[in-house]
Amino acid sequence: MIWIFYNLLFPLVFLLMLPKFISRMIRRGGYKKHFEQRLGIYGHGVTTTLVENRRTWIHAVSVGELFVALRFIEEYRKAHPDALFVVSSNTSTGHALAEKQMDRRDVLIYFPVDLPWVMRRVYNQINPLKLILVECEFWPNLVRQAHKRGIPVALINGRISDSSFKGYMKLRPFTRRLLELIDPVCVQGSQDAERIIAMGARPETVKTLGTAKYDLPLPAADADAKARSVLQQLSVPDDALILLGGSTWPGEEEALCKIYKTLREKYPELFLVLVPRHAERRDEVVSVIESQGLTCSLRTQDSSLSDVLVVDTTGELMSFYATADVVFVGKSLCEHGGQNPIEPALFGKAIVVGPNMENFPSVMDDFRFAGALRQVQDFQALEKTIADLLADPSVRTQLGLAARGVIENHRGVITQMVEQVG
Repeated sequence: MIWIFYNLLFPLVFLLMLPKFISRMIRRGGYKKHFEQRLGIYGHGVTTTLVENRRTWIHAVSVGELFVALRFIEEYRKAHPDALFVVSSNTSTGHALAEKQMDRRDVLIYFPVDLPWVMRRVYNQINPLKLILVECEFWPNLVRQAHKRGIPVALINGRISDSSFKGYMKLRPFTRRLLELIDPVCVQGSQDAERIIAMGARPETVKTLGTAKYDLPLPAADADAKARSVLQQLSVPDDALILLGGSTWPGEEEALCKIYKTLREKYPELFLVLVPRHAERRDEVVSVIESQGLTCSLRTQDSSLSDVLVVDTTGELMSFYATADVVFVGKSLCEHGGQNPIEPALFGKAIVVGPNMENFPSVMDDFRFAGALRQVQDFQALEKTIADLLADPSVRTQLGLAARGVIENHRGVITQMVEQVG
């Protein structure tokens, strides 16, 4: 009865949300591509490839989860060289990343709408050997359809945020029935383990392994050179101080521009690079920069010297981290959740985050314990912290070394996940 209720309610919710999806398609553009795949309708080439071999289906929502999925696939193939995968993603940015980086043997699709007839169609075409969920994706028809067909379901890198936990506990009659069907349930930290058991997972299936995001690929040797060549085209000197805002959200670009204007009076060699979380916001970000009386260049355009570079592409953030002297990690000052602080830590950079890092509780515990970043509570503290770091190269170096040390001390989680999934 409970699933009948869900399948009656979900289409109504989907219809109510449809205007928002259409608006996002128009605004971001990328959502329009292959929209039919969300209904389980694939082109001849994809369908033919799926029929040829059975594959493991791994689902990752967006960019962060896809990094984990791709690293998992890479590690899994060390133990199972002939393994083939179907990779699904919800977002256009995640899809674009996967297109660039995934193995050509694997198939990339958009995640289908969780309607019974859609999921049956998709399972009939994919016929997966296993279903692997990355982080926190408990779609009822997705999981139940796998169980009905005798397909094992695993969760890797599981993470339950504060807000998600509150929501899932209100829906415990649903989550309990779903989580009982998943084995293993690999989670990042002890808090995640406690929460997912409270939500209904069987304790014997829950494995606390740490976060797989520490297992991101080590930086490419030419990462710095790629981004540096872009800066050189803008006549930014090689010895310039680079302040970088990574994966920024609305409000954070304005804050960084204000700080930049103030600090540039003391540090004329300072240059600001902004990498918005969604490249499609480029026009909005440009407008914000110009409202602060600054000029800007877009990565996607040939431009001359300006005050600010906006990197309006997908997949280049890591290269620009390599050039930075101070990194502000976005979605932490003006939004809740936070973006990944591990990526700039790979380059040994001085990292600053805002108060809202709820998406990475175990990671933040690791970084705080090691003294590997600076966390600030508001705009004023952010300005002072960035100024202090610019003033003292030795402190920047110390922070960067500590951050890199956190990474080195916590790598190896994905290997354990591969062993658990089998």
